[in-house]
Amino acid sequence: MVAHKVVSHDGWLAARKKHLAKEKEFTRLRDQLSRERRELPWELVEKDYTFEGERGKVSLHDMFDGRSQLVVYHAMFNPDTAGPNTSWTADAACYACSWWMDNFNGITVHLNHRDITMVAVSLAPYPAIAAYKKRMGWSFPWFSSVGSDFNFDYHVSFTPNELEAGKVEYNYRLIPWSGSEAPGISVLLKDGDQIYHTYSTYERGLDMLNVAYHYMDLVPKGRDEREGALTTWVRRRDEYPD
Repeated sequence: MVAHKVVSHDGWLAARKKHLAKEKEFTRLRDQLSRERRELPWELVEKDYTFEGERGKVSLHDMFDGRSQLVVYHAMFNPDTAGPNTSWTADAACYACSWWMDNFNGITVHLNHRDITMVAVSLAPYPAIAAYKKRMGWSFPWFSSVGSDFNFDYHVSFTPNELEAGKVEYNYRLIPWSGSEAPGISVLLKDGDQIYHTYSTYERGLDMLNVAYHYMDLVPKGRDEREGALTTWVRRRDEYPD
C-alpha cells in the first residue's frame, strides 16, 4: 500500500465536509446536464431496419416491445472480422462490451417498469449471439443486425472501404480506427408510427452507464487501470483466473 496522509477523526471530518461541497456542486451540474440532454432535438428515423432475435425477424418498431423508449447497447461482435487483435472472437462478444452487458443485465426489469426497453444489437449472426448469451446467462433481448444498415448508420460498424481509407466517423469526428466494430449506446423514442433518434454516446460517454466503475471510483485504489485502461485487467466473467 502506498503512503497516504492519516489524520484524526476531526481532521478526516473537516476534509470530508470540504469535499462534500464539491460533490454537491457536481450533482447539481450533472442534473443540469441531464436536463439539457433531454432537451436536445430529435431526428426522425426514416429507414426501415430488420433484425433477428429469438422470435425470428423483427422490425425496429417491434424492438420497443410495447414501450415508447428504447435503449440500444451496440455490442462489438462480428465473427467475420474476428482475429488475434480484436476484443471479440468468432464465438464470443468483446470482453469489455460483455462487462457493460453484465452491468445492465440485472436492471432491465426495473427499466421496463419505467417505459424503457433495453436491448443489445450486434452484427454477428443470431445463432452466435444466442450461444454466447446462453453462456453468459443473460436475459435481456439481443438482436442481430446482419443484412441491415443499422450498425453502419449509427457509426459502430465500419465498411472495408472506410477502414482502407484510414479514418472512420466515430464519436462525431473522423479518427484513425483499425477494427471493424466500436461500442456505443443509442436512445430512440416511439410516438405512434414515428420513431425518433434522440441520443447516442460513445467512448468515455459510456462510463456513466457502467455501475461497476462508480463503485471503483469510491475506493482508495480507484480504477487502478494505469496504461491500457480496462484492457489490462477486465475479462469475460467466466475467464478470470481462480
